[in-house]
Amino acid sequence: MFDLSGKAALVTGASGGIGGAIARALHKQGATVTLSGTRADALEQLKSSLGERAHVVAAKMDDAADIERLAKEADAAMGKIDILVNNAGITRDQLVMRMKRADWDNVLNTNLTSAYLCAQQAIGSMLKQRWGRIINMTSIFGQMGQAGQANYAASKAGLIGLTMALAREVGSRNITCNAVAPGFIETTMTSGLSEDFKQNAVKMIPLGRIGTPDDVASAVAFLASEEASYITGHVLNVNGGMLMG
Repeated sequence: MFDLSGKAALVTGASGGIGGAIARALHKQGATVTLSGTRADALEQLKSSLGERAHVVAAKMDDAADIERLAKEADAAMGKIDILVNNAGITRDQLVMRMKRADWDNVLNTNLTSAYLCAQQAIGSMLKQRWGRIINMTSIFGQMGQAGQANYAASKAGLIGLTMALAREVGSRNITCNAVAPGFIETTMTSGLSEDFKQNAVKMIPLGRIGTPDDVASAVAFLASEEASYITGHVLNVNGGMLMG
């Protein structure tokens, strides 16, 4: 199951915990992967751990010209792009009344606009092959909101709308577009939170534990596979039951 041999995947935000896990999962299933992010050293370490069928193209996701270069270099390195995982994301938390316009713009540009630009660049390759998978990484907070994260929640909610619109646009060409919405996942971003905060969060999770990057990566690998060929425009929740429905 989930055999991705011969497929070529571009993963943005691959230098982070979830992005790295996604890249490893796709590679493990046989895909060739292009790893993108802003931390070239972390990307090179990930590439070394994967071995063959891995390429690195560092890029800034708030720069349209850099995204265009990323897509061209990924296509040149792999010969095509079958799978696009829009995972790049940042936070700039603050209450709305104190949030700077620059922090709003930076989060929306990195988290949402970059996904639109990456999809725009990758769809051409998918159309030629009449096969493709676009997977957008949204968040539980794009579904239920979060105080102090208006910019982040808006960007992740926007990704859900983008996912559904793209699914309708390209479905007739055998290209699916889905989203994965993680809940509370153990990463370097959450490791600095207090134990009290984590324990309170776990109380809201029916499965009784914080998720792992591998939990998210497994969902992405499924949506990238042939087994998920009849699923499109869907938001797959990976949140331990924290949000249902």
